[in-house]
Amino acid sequence: MKNDRGIDENLCALLNERADMYRKTFEARKDSIGGHFVSLKREISDYIDSSYRGALSADIIKRIYGDILSGVFSLVRPVKVAYMGPEGTYSNQAMMDFFGPAIDSISVKTISDVFHDVELSKADFGIVPIENSTEGAVTYTLDELIETELQIIAEKFIRISCSLLSKESDLNRVQKIYTHPQPLGQCRVWLRKNLPEAEICIVDSTTRAADMASHEPGSAALASSLAAELYNLNILAEHVEDSRQNYTRFFIIGREQSRPTGKDKTSIVFSIKDRPGALLGILDHFNKSGINMTKIESRPDKKKMWEYNFFIDFLGHRDDREVDDVLAKIRNDSIYLKVLGSYPVGN
Repeated sequence: MKNDRGIDENLCALLNERADMYRKTFEARKDSIGGHFVSLKREISDYIDSSYRGALSADIIKRIYGDILSGVFSLVRPVKVAYMGPEGTYSNQAMMDFFGPAIDSISVKTISDVFHDVELSKADFGIVPIENSTEGAVTYTLDELIETELQIIAEKFIRISCSLLSKESDLNRVQKIYTHPQPLGQCRVWLRKNLPEAEICIVDSTTRAADMASHEPGSAALASSLAAELYNLNILAEHVEDSRQNYTRFFIIGREQSRPTGKDKTSIVFSIKDRPGALLGILDHFNKSGINMTKIESRPDKKKMWEYNFFIDFLGHRDDREVDDVLAKIRNDSIYLKVLGSYPVGN
């Protein structure tokens, strides 16, 4: 027992020593503390993935380090993060996974509200969904990114698992399903097979769906199992999403830029001149430079009929020489170019 106590004392001392080192790092860089928080998380994750060997899983070790980092971050500068709520949404889950338990969260109603709260300094950071592996891009977020001066400073991937929640205890008694459009698209096959006659009612969040189902007999909600606990609902079916590889990618947005980590990604948006081969010419700049594109998406320009903005993600940081060269060439060949942010590759 005494030996056990000695181990605990040594462990606590080492954890506090590590926390003090983080504190000194943050205090020396208060003007860019958010960027250093993001890059430290990336460095910790890379180190654990490459060097850690032990009985506890790497995810548990990362969580311990993340909680220490989060606690020190909030001691040096209290942090407020805006997310599309209420509590129990996947945005809430992504925020907690990324920032840890020590931040102050601000629940807002829409993606636009997240951007506005950060722009007006009501929040230090915001977290917004950008795409789902099944349903594709979140167009509301793409549109906001064009207009804002905020930067993407990080990305986070969350495994999405949907459950059917209800006050009812029998699936056959469900006549109405409340759902957000995204989980509806992710669960269409299951719903068609198991509840083909149920009325579908669209609401603005998964937790709003759970709240509605908690007050209405004969109804159910597509939401996370966490929402079942929050609203005292039965889980009639779990993992009802049509694909087991169902992930949502989130952007963390802020007023700072993230510094290079060596494993970075950059997001840009641009519009091109109306001439044959214009887009191909832009893409060829990436090909000739050896820079790997990871995504390309088009959106109609809301200000000009039948014209489009193109979103591209590619590997590398805007401060890298080869990336800077490619951006200069794209700027020369396009009508408009905006760098939305460079940030560590997420996981």
